[in-house]
Amino acid sequence: MAGQAAAPLASTADPEVELLLTPRGGVPPVTETAAALAEVVVRFAAGTGPIAVDAERASGYRYSQRAYLVQLRRAGAGSALIDPIGCPDLSQLSAVLQDDEWVLHAASQDLACLIEVGLAPARIFDTELAGRLAGFERVGLGAMVENVLGLRLEKGHSAADWSTRPLPDTWLVYAALDVEVLLELRDALEDELRTQGKLELAHEEFEAVRVAPAVEPRTDPWRRTSGIHRLRSRRQLAAVRSMWEARDAMARRRDTAPGRILPDAAIIAAVTAAPASAAALLEVPVFRGRSTRRHVDTWFRALQLAAALTDDQLPLPVSNGDGPPAANRWAERDPVAAKRLARVRAVVNDLAAQLRLPPENLVQPEALRRLAWTPPAAPTEQSVAARLRASGARPWQVHTVAARLAEVLPDPDPVAVDAGAADTPLAGDEGA
Repeated sequence: MAGQAAAPLASTADPEVELLLTPRGGVPPVTETAAALAEVVVRFAAGTGPIAVDAERASGYRYSQRAYLVQLRRAGAGSALIDPIGCPDLSQLSAVLQDDEWVLHAASQDLACLIEVGLAPARIFDTELAGRLAGFERVGLGAMVENVLGLRLEKGHSAADWSTRPLPDTWLVYAALDVEVLLELRDALEDELRTQGKLELAHEEFEAVRVAPAVEPRTDPWRRTSGIHRLRSRRQLAAVRSMWEARDAMARRRDTAPGRILPDAAIIAAVTAAPASAAALLEVPVFRGRSTRRHVDTWFRALQLAAALTDDQLPLPVSNGDGPPAANRWAERDPVAAKRLARVRAVVNDLAAQLRLPPENLVQPEALRRLAWTPPAAPTEQSVAARLRASGARPWQVHTVAARLAEVLPDPDPVAVDAGAADTPLAGDEGA
């Protein structure tokens, strides 16, 4: 599976790099009505070849991850900008595009919101994932377009509030440009993957992304509150949980990003201060703003609910998940498993380097941790392959790594290892 190295990223000062300022066919009008959508359906059904697809959300502004703009482009059909607020059901458009490949960049980020409005592809090409598999170090759309095509996109509105109506003209230019050269990028990356002997495995990866199940809700999502590591008592953890849940309920109800209602830093500050009254909570500096003062009774009530819990109702210091612990705790909890993880990581890193792709695209880190934490009783190529397949590994991944991992999974016989040798770090232990 040898191939040539990805080209170095072109300099933005390179005179040969063309800055794209406007779409070649101009910015299409936003499709907002059923009649306009019907015209788009006819136009795209008459087009030929793959369809470039993108979606804009309002992450950081809205609670939901719904699409607020959908962009498409196809040879013979031109481009379209569709407003899913005015046209919430795009299944008719999806139906006329089922025979051809859809091209997306970082498809895993957009597929859920596209499916929500009725756009479900039967086959995809993911240019971001293709770039990873081809060995490119920078795989953002702007970097890939510049590196591969010698063109430069302006990316100034990627974090905008796309729920804004009407959408500013400059945002619509940006949105149209996102699909302007996606088909050309797809063709160039397909050629690169074919040259490197990776096109078949890339198609396996694209299909795995397309059919991936919806992400399960996190266990104890409140534990991801920024700054929670500074808290020590279970009572404080309960207070974080209570405030997080109150904020989440309000954010869901108002369809507003939780951090815009109450920052994580305010939750940690309130829990640390442990105020005895709502008035005392207002004395905490981060609660002196108008928006936080307005709901101070809600936040203080959440703190009171946590304070009233009995000891057996308090959360444990660490979540009881069904997976292995964090890798940085292995050496303390199970030193043998920590060495095992170091060995399997070293194998995966070595094989990934030979194939010139990121280790996480060869074996998912979670699958590798689970394998190292509870390996098969008799590690063989077949038993390791079965474990990897159960974790969602694709055939090419299993074929590449199973035999090598089976070789290094067995632990040294403690009887055969003297005390001095037992304390000698194995190669790769630094990564555990």
